[in-house]
Amino acid sequence: MAAHSEQAKHRLYLEHALGQGQVIDLSRDHAHYLFNVLRLSVGQRVAVFDGQNGEWQAEIVTSGKRGGTLRCLTQSAPQRMPPDLWLLFAPIKKARTDFIVEKATELGAARILPVQTDFTNSERIRQDRLQAHAVEAAEQCGGTYVPQVADLQPLSRLLDGWDTSRALIFADETLRDTPAPALPPAPAAIVIGPEGGFSASERDRLRSMAGVTPVSLGPRILRADTAAVAALTLWQAAQGDWE
Repeated sequence: MAAHSEQAKHRLYLEHALGQGQVIDLSRDHAHYLFNVLRLSVGQRVAVFDGQNGEWQAEIVTSGKRGGTLRCLTQSAPQRMPPDLWLLFAPIKKARTDFIVEKATELGAARILPVQTDFTNSERIRQDRLQAHAVEAAEQCGGTYVPQVADLQPLSRLLDGWDTSRALIFADETLRDTPAPALPPAPAAIVIGPEGGFSASERDRLRSMAGVTPVSLGPRILRADTAAVAALTLWQAAQGDWE
């Protein structure tokens, strides 16, 4: 009986619309995680969310080696969407790129876009693996939204089709001793360069675009992953949904 009255201790993201009484067929991977890794059983609860309909308490109805079913019981948290803020960043070493995706999800980025710059060391990414990191971060931090992680694309191509109604905040490492200007509100995007910084031509192009705000991230040179976290934090504190 205790399993029916307690709140779920584990959270799971499902690509399935959730609602009162909804029955969900589990994928083989989800079934393996719940029944073999967590060793949950019929009657126990798990918190589930789909990125659109909040978090739900779901009961395990059936379980098996290759599948199972859940039933949504009650909504335990409303849907909370992040502010309309994108993060553009140049991929770096694998573990540090993973860190950027995880922390951007935790800090409330609505979309994550890896970009190839002139000095980017990484020529490819595993988009599916990075998307899985975003899902895991949302599951662990209590979020109800999972940002889309786009595939790697050249920064120049992205800027070619840039919608100037979305403010672009450009973290310029050459402005270390310059006071930071007021950060523009959403819709907005932050662009972070690679370990070697932006090239002179990239800085010139960014500065020439309408709606671009170059900013300093302080007097010290930051690693690319630290810069991403710092920029997201500054924007959230000034214009975001932090209370």
